[in-house]
Amino acid sequence: MTQVSFYTGVPDRLAYCCRLLRKAQQNGARVGVLAPSALLERLDAALWSFEATEFVPHMRYQAGKQAQMAATPLLLAERAEQLRGWPVLLNLGPDLPVDIEAFERVLEVLSRDPEQVQLGRQRFRRYKELGHALDHHEVKDA
Repeated sequence: MTQVSFYTGVPDRLAYCCRLLRKAQQNGARVGVLAPSALLERLDAALWSFEATEFVPHMRYQAGKQAQMAATPLLLAERAEQLRGWPVLLNLGPDLPVDIEAFERVLEVLSRDPEQVQLGRQRFRRYKELGHALDHHEVKDA
């Protein structure tokens, strides 16, 4: 069964995701990030610039670039099927990912935006109905 972790109340979603992905990469985890194209563009730019003295290795999904994608610890993609084989999924999309059982762990990061909160609650209920192991982390302001 897939372990699903929710991080809620995040004041700056992109910055939090950058820190979360940096920590995962430093711990040797391979993470696929699922999101709409516009959000992936913003995350890609943020991963290049959120810390002036370090780089978080990542790349966007590109057909025909399997060797490069296999070598990166973080892969950004618009469709869940592009992330098959990745053990951890960071879902930044509005919907429940397709083929959720293909991942060992799913991370859901939600800001305080009312629409994100509502969609996150719907996904939480659906994960629960499907029998996945759930945990919840409320992010406090620093």
